[in-house]
Amino acid sequence: MANSANDRRIDYIEMNVGNIERSKAFYGKAFGWTFKDYGPEYCEFADGRLTGGFTTASPPRPGGPLVVLYADDLVDIQRRVEAAGGCIARPIFDFPGGQRFHFLDPDGYELAVWSKR
Repeated sequence: MANSANDRRIDYIEMNVGNIERSKAFYGKAFGWTFKDYGPEYCEFADGRLTGGFTTASPPRPGGPLVVLYADDLVDIQRRVEAAGGCIARPIFDFPGGQRFHFLDPDGYELAVWSKR
C-alpha cells in the first residue's frame, strides 16, 4: 500500500486563543495569512502551504513545540511582527544555516522566523 503525500509531514497546527478576531488581525497583518470561519469558536488559517486553526474552545496554552516560519527578508518580517502587536522574545541571531528571531503572539505563544543568510 502506497503512503499518502501527507504521510509523516506536519499536516495541521491548532492553537487555543483568547480572541479569534485578535489572532486573525495579528497573523493577517504580520504574515498575510487568510482565514475561513467555522462558527464563533473556530477559525481555520492558511499560509498558502499549510493550514491550521484558532479555537476558543479551551484556554490558550503557550508553550509546546516551537513553530518555525520562514521569511526571505528577516528584518522586514520582524518589523511587521512588531507592527502587528507581537513582542520580540529573542532578537535576530545567527545559527548554523541562517538567522532567526523568536516572538510572542498576542496569546503568548512563542514562534520563530528564520531565513538563510
